[in-house]
Amino acid sequence: MDNSTGATKHRKRSGTVVLGGMGLLAASLVACGSSNEPDKRCADRATLNQLSMKECKKGGRGSYYYGGSVSAGKVYGGSFDKAAVQRGGIGGGSSSSGG
Repeated sequence: MDNSTGATKHRKRSGTVVLGGMGLLAASLVACGSSNEPDKRCADRATLNQLSMKECKKGGRGSYYYGGSVSAGKVYGGSFDKAAVQRGGIGGGSSSSGG
């Protein structure tokens, strides 16, 4: 058997595996990004400092903060009101209205 033929077949199979794996990864990311739930993190209402998620459990000093981002340990761009935040992510968008 010719070694070059065997090597070519092996390369083709590897390429198929890689492409198949990339498709599976893309499908997984889309599935994860399709949730209607906004991102949530735990934060202190008074200082806007991000807290450990355990601080939002019963008896903790934190509240869930939806959407937005964290910079220098402080949350911004979101809301403590879940209904006020629209889910973003892959294929999603964010919107705001002025008034």
